Amino acid sequence: MSIVVVGSINADLTVRVARHPSPGETLMGNGGGVTAGGKGANQAVAAALQGASVAMVSAVGKDPYAAPATEHLRAAGVDMHSVAEVDGPTGLAVITVADDGENSIVVVPGANATVDAAYVDSCADVIAAAEIVLLQGEIPADGFAAAVRHATGRVVVNLAPVIEVDRDALLQADPLMANEHEAGLILEQLGAGISSQEPADLAQALLGAGFPSVVLTLGGAGAMVADADGSTPIATPKVSAVDTTGAGDAFAGAFVARLTAGDSLVQAAEHAARVGAFAVTGEGAQASYPEVTQTLPEVS
Repeated sequence: MSIVVVGSINADLTVRVARHPSPGETLMGNGGGVTAGGKGANQAVAAALQGASVAMVSAVGKDPYAAPATEHLRAAGVDMHSVAEVDGPTGLAVITVADDGENSIVVVPGANATVDAAYVDSCADVIAAAEIVLLQGEIPADGFAAAVRHATGRVVVNLAPVIEVDRDALLQADPLMANEHEAGLILEQLGAGISSQEPADLAQALLGAGFPSVVLTLGGAGAMVADADGSTPIATPKVSAVDTTGAGDAFAGAFVARLTAGDSLVQAAEHAARVGAFAVTGEGAQASYPEVTQTLPEVS
């Protein structure tokens, strides 16, 4: 496989509200449907839909949520041979989406908690054969470290959520992909905190901390790619957002798909920004991702 994603599979329970509630406040909402999610699965689906050959290392539970959680992985042709079925529940994300498209998410790990070092070690051959190993922060830290240890190709990390992981394993990321908030937390974890939240400053601080390359995702402001050759801002198309859930994952999956196709970091990020913009114009995460044959919005 060109890409192996070692990460989470979730069922997403989504409700829509006019606005996000204040602490202690009850609001009426609608929806309540269950769709496929999980940062690992989202990124795997996005990469596969952009034409990459993708395998998933993960786990689901023996419950009714497993089928909807894996629906798009199967439809996109992701290799599922290294997805274990374990006792207990499938991972669950409870997502609240406001009318402006912004979301808040609470994640219950479920079966994803079993993607630990022992399980990842059992998938060592699959991981070692990958051109790119893609990781996030929704599996145990020892599973993360084991995946990096078995990787012989390029390691790309989107440490979301930001969990405490082995420093040496994290610094193998080439690139590290993060939004501005995550970048600050990662710098704190590495003992290299920075007061500035300017993207250029964050990127330089991450390079200074030891990452060979960095991709900062900046929402509607696009992205920034930084490495030893300098920093490059990446523009994003202007679109009307319907639901931002999984947009960053759409970016990450499309990005690694283009790397395996031979793009540079900047070229891959430019394409990924267009895929991310497409994704926010539809509802949900994986269901909103474009196939490689679909027309993407242009940067104006």
